[in-house]
Amino acid sequence: MRALTVTPGTPDSAALRDVPEPPPDDGPVLVETLGIGICGTDREIVSGAYGQAPDGAEHLVIGHESLGRVREAPEGSGLAEGDLVVGIVRRPDPVPCANCAVGEWDMCRNGRYTERGIQGRHGYASERYRIHPEYAVRIDPELDRVGVLMEPTTVVAKAWEHIERIGQRAAWSPRKVLVTGAGPIGLLAALLGVQRGLDVRVLDRVESGPKPDLVRQLGASYHTELSEVDDDADIVIEGTGAAPLIADVMAHNAHNAVVCLTGVSAKGRDLPVDVGGLNRGIVLQNDVVFGSVNANRRHYEKAADALAKADRGWLERLITRSVPLDDFAAALERRDDDVKVVLELGRDVDGASQGPRARRSEAEAE
Repeated sequence: MRALTVTPGTPDSAALRDVPEPPPDDGPVLVETLGIGICGTDREIVSGAYGQAPDGAEHLVIGHESLGRVREAPEGSGLAEGDLVVGIVRRPDPVPCANCAVGEWDMCRNGRYTERGIQGRHGYASERYRIHPEYAVRIDPELDRVGVLMEPTTVVAKAWEHIERIGQRAAWSPRKVLVTGAGPIGLLAALLGVQRGLDVRVLDRVESGPKPDLVRQLGASYHTELSEVDDDADIVIEGTGAAPLIADVMAHNAHNAVVCLTGVSAKGRDLPVDVGGLNRGIVLQNDVVFGSVNANRRHYEKAADALAKADRGWLERLITRSVPLDDFAAALERRDDDVKVVLELGRDVDGASQGPRARRSEAEAE
């Protein structure tokens, strides 16, 4: 079968490769891959910035934002042939640490976890993969066109869960949310804020293209300058990783605010920051600033619920390009109007299934 691979640490080594069928040790559930979402992590792995192949392997199959259809599943697994599923990315460390031992592997303390398509495990960008049922999350069949959005939604589902837990430290009735960045993470964070009945404001520097309309179609407001936004947000979700903006938004909120940082910043850039003033504001206003990344199974299930409640047309508009596997290089390009780019494996770019059943029907018709 074919898979999209890289040689970790080697820039621009992405290539389609014939690889063996997935081994039984990977799990008893066989899944046909339908689509893979492309994100900044994939592009950084392709650039050679990071990524780790499994032990004994020279290449890494990439792809961690998955959507697939079950082709084989054992009795008692909770899954059946034909189910639409998303594969969880992270696996707990083998020790395990206290958090991994109770299923909170997104909060691993010793860093020995592995991640499919990123660190120490092959990803989902192959025509088929195997998986253990506890790491496969079934989703609503009506999400067959947009289920690839599940993994980024888990990131913000976890962020919202932690925001709400922190908010319970006192009497807290949040009303206003500021989301910085209108990429997939920012837009999905805004979606979950709107679903909670909050007043959501999204900040992004882009003035045209699909992003402003996507925000307004949610019922949120769109802004291109922080000065346009009142500094009274009860919740801030920062999704850009832009260092100058991070410092600004940590001070751009109401008393008792909760600020969640989800963007990963580049190293090596020094900025003049009034640390004393920033500390003074955080302390005197009882603010909380915390970071959040990855997700566990509970967050996948919450994400599935959020997507099932969302407007399907709006979710489909987040996917701005669908690219066939043979044209993977185009999928890895970053274009100005991109929101979410999807690499199609098990169906063509028009969404028609290319799975075993479809191929048998085509052969019978001939």
